[in-house]
Amino acid sequence: MRAKTSACFGMLSVSFAALLVAMPAAAQQVRIDADDIGGVVTGAKGPEAGVWVIAETKDLPTKYVKIVATDDQGRYVLPDLPKGNYDIWVRGYGLVDSPKTKSAPGKTLNLKAVAAPSRAAAAEYYPAQYWYSMMKLPAATAWRRPWPIKACGCAT
Repeated sequence: MRAKTSACFGMLSVSFAALLVAMPAAAQQVRIDADDIGGVVTGAKGPEAGVWVIAETKDLPTKYVKIVATDDQGRYVLPDLPKGNYDIWVRGYGLVDSPKTKSAPGKTLNLKAVAAPSRAAAAEYYPAQYWYSMMKLPAATAWRRPWPIKACGCAT
């Protein structure tokens, strides 16, 4: 009886360990259908969360662009794309645009994010309003006039 119990416990332990090993691989997989492109974006330190994946085609009557953001595990899905050949690339804060990769709907495409070599290089990819929004302006109470204002509006 004791041998049977320990054999069952051993098989259960091995099964549980195999499940734990398989879980990260399953978590990285992206389900797509015939009109989607999906995959995982990774960088030098692993999956890239919150970066943009951009798909662009000129195979349609007008230029078509679709942009999505990756989740916490670097996964993305560009859903419901019209048939065509797409240029796919990655863009994000602190990154430079990755090389464009050709793909078509119905395919899985894993991408690599490219870190910017400097802040100046990263700044070339974003409009000035982004950098302006990052400024920390002093509170209104910190501003004082250098001269007194009289009721007549004249400075003395």
